Amino acid sequence: MKNPQLKKMRLLVSKLYRRSWTLFFVGLVTVQLLPSPAIALTPKDYSELEFPPLPEITLPDYERYELENGMVVYLMEDHTLPLVGGSMVIRTGSRLEPADKVGLGSITGTVMRSGGTLKHPADTLNNILEQRAASIETSIGEASGSASFSALKEDFALVFDLFAEVLQQPAFPQDKLDLAKRQTAGGIARRNDEPDAIAAREFDKLIYGADSPYARTVEYATLDNIDRVDLFNFYRSYIRPDQMILGIVGDIDVEATKAKIAAKFGPWRNPSPSPDLAPPAVTQPAQSGAFLVDQSQLTQSSILIGHQGGQLSNPDYPELSVMNGVINGFGGRLFNEIRSRQGLAYSVYGVWSPRYDYDGQFIAGGSTRTEATVPFITAMKGEIKRLQTELITPAELAYAKDSILNSFVFNFEDPGQTLSRLMRYEYYGYPEDFIFQYQREVEATTIEDVQRVAQTYLKPEQLTVLVVGNAAAMGPPLSSLFETIKPVDITIPE
Repeated sequence: MKNPQLKKMRLLVSKLYRRSWTLFFVGLVTVQLLPSPAIALTPKDYSELEFPPLPEITLPDYERYELENGMVVYLMEDHTLPLVGGSMVIRTGSRLEPADKVGLGSITGTVMRSGGTLKHPADTLNNILEQRAASIETSIGEASGSASFSALKEDFALVFDLFAEVLQQPAFPQDKLDLAKRQTAGGIARRNDEPDAIAAREFDKLIYGADSPYARTVEYATLDNIDRVDLFNFYRSYIRPDQMILGIVGDIDVEATKAKIAAKFGPWRNPSPSPDLAPPAVTQPAQSGAFLVDQSQLTQSSILIGHQGGQLSNPDYPELSVMNGVINGFGGRLFNEIRSRQGLAYSVYGVWSPRYDYDGQFIAGGSTRTEATVPFITAMKGEIKRLQTELITPAELAYAKDSILNSFVFNFEDPGQTLSRLMRYEYYGYPEDFIFQYQREVEATTIEDVQRVAQTYLKPEQLTVLVVGNAAAMGPPLSSLFETIKPVDITIPE
């Protein structure tokens, strides 16, 4: 006798099977009766697309205050994720290191973190942070020092304590100093491996002078002069609360965070006399003319052309930025003319590149096949001159301004980015609304403004031209363009 439960189960499966096929055919017929997407949704030409205007950008709420020891603090709440991040900007920089100890600033910034603290040796500190997916980093660049941390909200208190400890009680152990020096020496040994790196380094020397704090390079001799005492002396001179700006952003309670900062940084004092923090001036004029780093093994040339430039505080900076937009980028003149129409470049660019507190550069360049070196330079000089002699078109002006203004939103992608900008402006003494002033002036820039700044600031007759390439394979030779070509020696001193 058959099992009645089994019979019921088979009947149920049979009904479900028939129902599934019925639904399938109904769906198939329905799809066939609907209008074709290709007919219903006719694609528009790109010129017919319309986009809403970009929203107005506003700064998120933040609080700024100072501790009694002179440390400036910025706090910004962001409860999007249970994360907390912090950064410290420190008034120091490798430009302040002694000329016979080039490399000291960078190594001090490295070993301040890699060497651990008096309470937590490096391995212990690393293990604590790794177990919590947290980080603490320190570094010293050309014009400033920095320290940062990131942590989950639940680990904020512990990580912030360690962050304060790294800044106030670095150990600078000898073995970590030795490691940093070996790594730096390795960089010296490899510094002539990349033509573009050679060009950038040697061009700075031509623009500012080989001994300028903005161009000098670490050598084996200056590295050998650095010892552990030097790290402590550099640290005591420049790592001090009255020359620091701390910013914290994330899932924080502002009052509780203030209490943490007061407890960990409030008592800190640096008894050393305040150092001279004035940025070194750019005193040497750029060397104009043609310079060559002859590398017979190369099949293409790396070329840089330019001269000294100005600072971001220049009232014409917005107009100069629009000039940048006309010549630079995928839609700019240099790309369209030199790369696309004439086929003379693998890459090409031209940028007015100012600095916050010292003179920057106007720098143009790119890379090309060796035999096209002279035509490339000729074309570049011609485009620079054309900016002065011909008015740009309304289309070029609109393209340049739109490129700047439409990318403006990316300066404020997250609160941390905004906070970093506010801290940087305070560090260099710029107004907190500097970027909004810049935005308004870009919008107001005219065709005549672009020609005016090109005529005022570009110096096509005083250009520094540096070529890294194979001179013997250049056709025509550089001598067809320049009466004198000065060789640049990149031999690494022992």
